[in-house]
Amino acid sequence: MSKLQDKVALVTGASKGIGAGIARELAVAGAAVVVNYANDQSGADAVVGEIIQAGGRAIAAPGDVSKAADVARLLAETRRAFGALDVLVNNAGVYMPMPLEAVTEDEFHREFDTNVLGPLLVIREALKLFGPHGGSVINIGSGASRMCPPGYSVYAACKAALDAITGVLAKELAPRKIRVNSVNPGATLSEGTKAAGLYGTGSEFEKQLVAMTPLGRIGMPQDIARVVAFLASDDSAWLTGEVILASGGLR
Repeated sequence: MSKLQDKVALVTGASKGIGAGIARELAVAGAAVVVNYANDQSGADAVVGEIIQAGGRAIAAPGDVSKAADVARLLAETRRAFGALDVLVNNAGVYMPMPLEAVTEDEFHREFDTNVLGPLLVIREALKLFGPHGGSVINIGSGASRMCPPGYSVYAACKAALDAITGVLAKELAPRKIRVNSVNPGATLSEGTKAAGLYGTGSEFEKQLVAMTPLGRIGMPQDIARVVAFLASDDSAWLTGEVILASGGLR
């Protein structure tokens, strides 16, 4: 039997990139998947279509994770579609590399609202759907929280905050049998990082990162998705409060 057979998973920000890869991987493992999106409905519908075509179960559900009302609707839609929740993946995130001189209040709040407040709101609302057997919460952080790359002061701060939230909630939610872990990708190719010119273009920046990565390549969404699927399953039943750096050895 598949590791996540009869489980229900919600993946935020799953219309493309790492989130889409995670949604596909959880579906392959047997879970019914709620594919959340904020703006890209066509992308979310495409991911859902792929899952259904492969014999899985999935729905697309809109919602901005930084808004409590949207989050409540998202979890209500999850309940209507599948009845309960076993796995929550907080993947939705935004970033904008910039030097300190360019940082604005608006950009600070945009990133913190989605990357820090968002997971808190979604986890809080999801508590209503986890059953007596608990479940697994997986936060998607970033290697930036440890590597602290220049130009990422706000984003790295967001992800460091998410690391701390992971540790706190692992302890706070343990009595409910809810495990909380984080997967922190290193340099990973996605539509967003490619559009930003970071990876997938053969840039000097990309070549430098590959040279610094012991496994000698840029990560792919499926690399992250496989770690998430492990944390979602009972194979990781003795893990909580962990921050796993999925970076090919890049530190």
